[in-house]
Amino acid sequence: MASRSGKRKVSKPSNSIWTVINFILLALYTLLSGMVIFTMFSHNFLAFRHINIILTAGLLLVLLAGLALAVLKKGKLLTSLGLVLFSLLSAGILYGFKSAIDVAGNLNDSASYSEIKMSVLVPAESGVTDVGELNELEAPAESDGSNIAALLAQIKAEKGLDLQTVNVASYPEAYEHLRDGSSQAMVMNSSYSSLLELTDDNYQANVKEIYSYTIKTKLKDDRAKSADSDVFNIYISGIDTYGSISTVSRSDVNIILTVNMKTHQILMTTTPRDAYVQIPNGGANQYDKLTHAGIYGVETSMQTLENLYGIDIDYYARINFTTFMNLVDAVGGITVYNDQAFTSHTDSEYTFEEGNVTLDSKKALAFVRERYGLDGGDNDRGKNQMKVVSAILNKLTALNSLSGYSAVITSLQDSVQTNMSLDTMMNLANSQLDSGSRFTVSQQEVTGTGSTGQLTSYAMPSASLYMLELDQSSVDKASEAIKDVISGE
Repeated sequence: MASRSGKRKVSKPSNSIWTVINFILLALYTLLSGMVIFTMFSHNFLAFRHINIILTAGLLLVLLAGLALAVLKKGKLLTSLGLVLFSLLSAGILYGFKSAIDVAGNLNDSASYSEIKMSVLVPAESGVTDVGELNELEAPAESDGSNIAALLAQIKAEKGLDLQTVNVASYPEAYEHLRDGSSQAMVMNSSYSSLLELTDDNYQANVKEIYSYTIKTKLKDDRAKSADSDVFNIYISGIDTYGSISTVSRSDVNIILTVNMKTHQILMTTTPRDAYVQIPNGGANQYDKLTHAGIYGVETSMQTLENLYGIDIDYYARINFTTFMNLVDAVGGITVYNDQAFTSHTDSEYTFEEGNVTLDSKKALAFVRERYGLDGGDNDRGKNQMKVVSAILNKLTALNSLSGYSAVITSLQDSVQTNMSLDTMMNLANSQLDSGSRFTVSQQEVTGTGSTGQLTSYAMPSASLYMLELDQSSVDKASEAIKDVISGE
C-alpha cells in the first residue's frame, strides 16, 4: 500500500557507514599530510620563522583530532567535513611543492646539456639544394673537429654519403671562399654565425642552408657548492638570442654576483664583452674577446673569468632576451636613473630622458641593448646593464613571501639555465625571509683601452675587431673587492 505522502522515506546512513567513511577519509588525509611533511623537510620548503614546524604541528594535530573523533564516533558529519577540507588543503600545499620541484628540475635539466646547430651552407644563388649534390665542403676541422665529425656522421647515417672536407683555418675563412667562388659549400657552426654577421651585414642573405643537424651535448658540472653555503659567486651570462636557452652563443653580458648572506652584501662585477682575455678550453688559451668565450660553452666563460680574477665561481645563471623580459615583468617593472638622454637604435619607439625612468620588459630590453646612442658606447651600455640588474636584485631581495619567490621562479622556468639546485634556492629564500634584512647592492666594472684592428682574435683572425685591453690595476682592484665581500669585510 502506498504511503499517504506518496514519497518513499530516505533512510540516513547508519553509524557504521559513517565510521567507515571517516576512517577512509582519515587514511587519505594521513597519506596527503605525510607526503606534505616529507616533501617540505626533504627540500627545505617553508624553513623560515619556524613555519615548517608550525605547519607540521598543525597537520599532526588535525590527524590526532580526526582519529579521536573517528574512534569515539563523535561528531560524525563534522569529522567528515573537516577531514575533506584538510585533505584538500594538504593536496593544495603538496601541489605547490611539486610545482616548485618541477620548475627547479627544468632549470637544472636545461643546464645539463647544450645545443649546437651544425649546417651545410652554399651561396644563396647556388643551384645546389641537397647535400647529395656535393663532393666536398670546407670546414675548420682542427678548431671544431668534434662537432664537424658529428655532422658528417649524421649525413652518412641519414643520406649514405661520405663527404670529404677541405680543412681551413676558421669559419670566417670558409665563408670568404664561399663568397669568392673558390668553394662550393661549407660547414657552419651556429654559434659562429653571429661573428660573421658582425663583419658582413648581408651574411644571412648571402648563404643558403641545405642541411642541418642539432647536436645535443650532455654537460657535467661539479663546481657547485653545497646547499648550506652562505658565501658564493654566481656568473650571470646574457646571450644575445631569443628562444632556447640551451643554444650555444656569444655571451654579451658577463656579470659576477658575489653574495654574502651573512653580511647581506651583493657585489656586481661587470667585465666588458670586448675585453681582450685569455680563453681556455676551445679557445686554446689564446687571447680573444670575452664574448667569444661563450661559443665554447658557459663553462669556458666561467673559467675565463675565474682565471682573470683569481676566484672560484660556484654557480651560473644563463639568460637570454626571453628570460630578461619575463624577469622584469615578474617583479612588476623597475625604475632606474638614466645619466644621459638617448633613443634606442633597435627600436626608435623608445626614447629615454635623463633622470629616473620606469621600465617595463620591452623598454628595459631596449635600454640595456643600446650602445650606439651613448657617449661612452659599450662602456656606458655595461653601466646601464648593471643599473637594471641592480634594480631587479633590489626588488627580488625585497620580496617578503615564498609565493613571491615562487612566482618569479615559475616565470623563468623555460628561459633560464642554472646549475643551482632547488635545495640551494630554497635555503637562500628561507635565509632572506627569515632575516627580513635588505641587501646592500654595490657594483664595479673593469676598464681598459680600446682599439680596432690592433689585437688579433683567435676565433676571427682575419677580422678587424674592436677589443679592449684591460688595465691590470683595474682588474686587481676588482679582484680584491670580490675577495673582501667573500671574507665579510
